[in-house]
Amino acid sequence: MARTEERSNVKGKRSPSVCAEMGRGVNSHKLDAILSRYAPQVELTSPAVAQLLGDPSGVVSGKDSLRRYFERGLTAYPNLKFELLEVMRGVSSIVLYYVNQRGTHTAEFMELDVNQQVVRVVANYS
Repeated sequence: MARTEERSNVKGKRSPSVCAEMGRGVNSHKLDAILSRYAPQVELTSPAVAQLLGDPSGVVSGKDSLRRYFERGLTAYPNLKFELLEVMRGVSSIVLYYVNQRGTHTAEFMELDVNQQVVRVVANYS
């Protein structure tokens, strides 16, 4: 299947539920809830990956590796909490703009597949 055929339109009613579920999962620290919206082949790029995992590429690939990364993050930041400020929607993506427990502003670009599962994340921090 061509990449363009895998894309979804997130302008519909389902995209807010993606954001709400992800926020509840992070704020509750429930790992299964956090991971519920990620596709098995997800790729996440973040400076936090480099910091927490000691990987200078900043990339985590696959849901199992993402689970280990989130486990490490929840251990390192036991008071982790996100306050969602804004959701920006694209054709097959969303950007979550939020403040974390340290008051740092973060924007996460998330590409979604046709099932509204996150296949790619690029995190940016202030």
